[in-house]
Amino acid sequence: MENIKKYKIILGSASPRRRELLASLGIDFRVKSIDMDESFPADLNGRDIPVFIARKKSQAFDIQPNELLITADTIVLFKDMVIGKPADFADAKKILQTLSGQVHKVISGVCLRTIDQQRTFAVTSEVKFAKLTDEEIDFYITNYRPYDKAGAYGIQEWIGYVAVEWIRGSFYNIMGLPVQQLYSELKKNY
Repeated sequence: MENIKKYKIILGSASPRRRELLASLGIDFRVKSIDMDESFPADLNGRDIPVFIARKKSQAFDIQPNELLITADTIVLFKDMVIGKPADFADAKKILQTLSGQVHKVISGVCLRTIDQQRTFAVTSEVKFAKLTDEEIDFYITNYRPYDKAGAYGIQEWIGYVAVEWIRGSFYNIMGLPVQQLYSELKKNY
């Protein structure tokens, strides 16, 4: 993508998964992160939530005229209920018991911002979990400690191999960054 070489790309995220996924596109970038409040207005729902948070993250950064900032947020949605990151073992177990044997949505919102423009988009994937035993859930939480992951799981980890019956949509979106759509947006608009 010759067109984006005019920018210094910044990934505004502490997520090692987003770092890995953006690097896989062959784009040179540097990482900056800021701890911030990821709350959102109660009247938002669905795709609007991660887009709002991605935009909020973006606005927390000062950028220079030659920089392009990428921020993102991912939520898990089950029956219109937002499932965030688990607080502790018991919370992670409750979340995974809820998702067990069910279909849920994973929605990522992305914000691309330069001094001159800001673009946002959202990508939705659906995931069907097999029925999990408490023993399987305990094993996963104990060994993978998914406390930094929305929905209390990482699809690229053990649970993805044993629990995911099918997905509809982008696998990488479920990991936290919809790289195909991101690539398309960068190619088309920058």
